[in-house]
Amino acid sequence: MDRNHYRFRSLWSLPVPAEPVYRALERIEDYPRWWPQVCEVTRLDAAGGVVRIRSVLPFDLTATLRETRRDPLAGVLETRLSGDLDGWARWTVTPAGPGGTLARYDQEVDVRKPLLRRFAVPGRPLFHANHALMMRSGRRGLAAHLQAV
Repeated sequence: MDRNHYRFRSLWSLPVPAEPVYRALERIEDYPRWWPQVCEVTRLDAAGGVVRIRSVLPFDLTATLRETRRDPLAGVLETRLSGDLDGWARWTVTPAGPGGTLARYDQEVDVRKPLLRRFAVPGRPLFHANHALMMRSGRRGLAAHLQAV
């Protein structure tokens, strides 16, 4: 197993219909408004941008996101990541229950940031916990954002 390779999956149950969830998730430039750990997004063009994130651990991660798939009918948003993280991420948004939505986030990346690579073995449990905290906060932030609009 490559100690710098990570696979993540998060499931967000949201009490709003799928369409507004999908629209919110496709607007990466708005993530800092509702997701506290997404510090900054700079759009490069309609299909990509640079994102800077920071969760509980004292370091920033910067990645360039390049859209590889946008399929509103299937509810899929997929991006290629490069920079401190190299790999891909995908949102799959589906209706769930009466008026609700399940947003599934899958990510598979290799860590490229030298500091994180040096601490790959002892830091791995902390990196997983950091990601989980970030995702929980993102779900809460998106739910609040969608309720407010």
